[in-house]
Amino acid sequence: MRINQHVTASNIADPIQEMGETVSETNPTPTVFVVDDDPSMRKSLGRLLRSAGFAEESFGSAEEFLNSYDPQRPGCLILDVCMEEMTGLQLQAKLNEQGIFLPIIVISGFGEVENVVTAVKGGAIDFLEKPFDDDLLMTRVRQALEVDQHRRVEAERAEHIKSLINTLTPREKQVMELLVQGRRTKQIAYDLHISPKTADIHRAHVLEKMQADTVVDLVRLVHDLSD
Repeated sequence: MRINQHVTASNIADPIQEMGETVSETNPTPTVFVVDDDPSMRKSLGRLLRSAGFAEESFGSAEEFLNSYDPQRPGCLILDVCMEEMTGLQLQAKLNEQGIFLPIIVISGFGEVENVVTAVKGGAIDFLEKPFDDDLLMTRVRQALEVDQHRRVEAERAEHIKSLINTLTPREKQVMELLVQGRRTKQIAYDLHISPKTADIHRAHVLEKMQADTVVDLVRLVHDLSD
């Protein structure tokens, strides 16, 4: 069963280009993490991933992965379902609970419908039944890495917008909220009981601090943050 969540390069392009550049410059090389309690499968997957040019790290248990993974590290996860102590699906649920949305490709020797549904609802990129096609797995890995890059760019951009908002004074934040609501300068002045000239000054400060050329750009920034 395959889930089409392919994010193309055009999807990843960010409206604020420098934000995407910052992420690519500061983040380390993406890593494909493999969690499988079968040593031979880990060895086989490691060889396959390295031959395709991917950096990879393997773990023999879900607990081992949880204890060592740093959420700041970009990449994706190839996760076996049937493992002792903590299963792959339990690990997926644990990561979701912790707000770690590392793209996951689930693999299993048994494609029970219940497991497939659980994996899909948990956000898995795909559920592949062993033995799987190597080329298909590599395609899913590339898609998963693109998804992860996209998420990290969006998260970085959101933090950037928040940092800009934090430079505004309380009054400027009020003006920004009214601007985003579509209020004109005279209406803002009336709502805040200030002169139109003062409202216009605040408007100019808001646009400057938010690095927005126009009110339309400002609305787009605030809208993107709310998304």
